[in-house]
Amino acid sequence: MGNCLNKSQSKDNDSDYHVEFAAGNVKLITTKEAWDQKSEEAKRDGKIVVANFTATWCGPCKMIAPLYSELSEKYTSFMFLLVDVDELADFSTSWDIKATPTFFFLKDGIEIDKLVGANKPELQRKLASVNDLIPQHDNQ
Repeated sequence: MGNCLNKSQSKDNDSDYHVEFAAGNVKLITTKEAWDQKSEEAKRDGKIVVANFTATWCGPCKMIAPLYSELSEKYTSFMFLLVDVDELADFSTSWDIKATPTFFFLKDGIEIDKLVGANKPELQRKLASVNDLIPQHDNQ
């Protein structure tokens, strides 16, 4: 489905970025240290990390953001993270991000699945599939 390959020339008003993109149980990652902290927390708590590499200027990213937030409230046994590829450019490059949004599913810091693009049905399917792999406690 939709994905953004490079930054458009137009500048949007980013004042509502954090509210729009990081609602629900989504944690905004603004530093490499914050990523490391959340990754360790997820390992300790036995949670799967879903990392959304996104950009404020990306239309498909904006389109899928409300669903991502909704899913963060449904799948409480997951840790939902949001990384702005422009704010953390070097870090994003280390993940070989070619388009936004890109979603990584990580267990103990290791990639177990990936989705490139704002494909809502596929994101929901992958979450349900990964959810079926983990012991059932309080998750859906």
